[in-house]
Amino acid sequence: MFFIKEERGFIMSSIDSAIDLNAGSVSENVKTTLRGELVLAFAVIINSLGVVLMLYSGTGISAISSVPYAFSEVFPKITLGTFTYMFQGLLVLSLMILRKKFVPSYLFSFVVGFIFGECIDMHNMWVPMLPTAIGFRVMYFIISYCLISLGIALSNRCKLPIIPTDLFPRELADITGVAYSRIKISFDVICLAVTACLTGLILGHVKGLGIGTVVAAFTMGKAIGLVGRWLDKKFDFVSFMKK
Repeated sequence: MFFIKEERGFIMSSIDSAIDLNAGSVSENVKTTLRGELVLAFAVIINSLGVVLMLYSGTGISAISSVPYAFSEVFPKITLGTFTYMFQGLLVLSLMILRKKFVPSYLFSFVVGFIFGECIDMHNMWVPMLPTAIGFRVMYFIISYCLISLGIALSNRCKLPIIPTDLFPRELADITGVAYSRIKISFDVICLAVTACLTGLILGHVKGLGIGTVVAAFTMGKAIGLVGRWLDKKFDFVSFMKK
């Protein structure tokens, strides 16, 4: 009888342990659900701040805003934010031509892009008040790099139309079947080449490009991918458009 009770106790203990392990495994797989609308609003704010901070760091403008920046330097009476949503409108039109059809969600994307441009002008009003010592500038670049990487990764998962400069590489990857990271890096490099040519030919010197710009252009696509994979493990996203 003693052995039977001991064996029964061992079996029950094993079952309890298995249940505890299974519960732990389930809890690890539970994801937090985030509203895409809030995620997109947050992404627009941190992306626009990242763009302005990177420029203020003195390491160069981010690739996604380099073309609008070049035009704002050539035509200084028009703000960077205004040229930003003008450029984004051109990207939306290009996607519709590639799709060979009218895509209503792209118009919403342009509206988001307009708000993004206004946020850039808003951040430009207070960021110049920050300290300019070299240590701070290095910190601004690191923060801006992280903000933009996180912002784009969030935008790609919010299940809503996103700003055209982020939408364009994602949609082009879908249209062509080429990996997003490759498309993103190529898009950034082309933007930088256009900026260099435009400022070099018209202003007589290349402006807005620096070591930070080059580093971001060649590495940010992979950084966005890493952040995205982490987000996929931790969060689910829902919006009024997609559940």
